[in-house]
Amino acid sequence: MIHALIWLPLLALFLVLGWAGWNEYQKVQAYGRWAEGFQNSKYDILSVLAREGDRVVWGLPTRKGPTKVQEVSLKQVRAVGLVMDGQSIDPDVLDDPHKGSGSIRVKQVSLQLILAARERPLISIPFTDPRLAAQWCKLLQQNLPR
Repeated sequence: MIHALIWLPLLALFLVLGWAGWNEYQKVQAYGRWAEGFQNSKYDILSVLAREGDRVVWGLPTRKGPTKVQEVSLKQVRAVGLVMDGQSIDPDVLDDPHKGSGSIRVKQVSLQLILAARERPLISIPFTDPRLAAQWCKLLQQNLPR
C-alpha cells in the first residue's frame, strides 16, 4: 500500500504532463492552419504573429486557433523597436557574437510597433526568444514604407 502511495503522485504528474503536451500540440496544429496564407509567421507560447505584404497580424494562440487577433498596416507604423526587460535594444546586437552574450537571459521580450495614430500610439507583441524577436524587428524595419 505504501508503494502505491509513493507512485500515485508520479502518475498524476505524468497525466498532467501528457495533457499539457496534447494541449500545446493542438495549439501548434491550429496555428499551422492559420498561418498558411502568410509570407512570414511565427508561433510562440505567448503570441502568434504573421505578415503578408504590408499587413501585420497577431493574436493569442489557443487550441481552436488564434484569439484576440489584431491587425495593422505597415503604412501606419512609424518605427519598429525591440524591448528587453524594459530597455530598448538594437536588434543587430543579438546577431553579433562579439557584442551579445551567447545565452541571453531576459524576463520579457517584446516587439514594439510605434504608430502614427494618436489614439493608439504603441503596440507591444510579446516573444519568448530574443533572437527571434530581433529577426522579426529587422524584417519589419526592412518592410516599412519609406
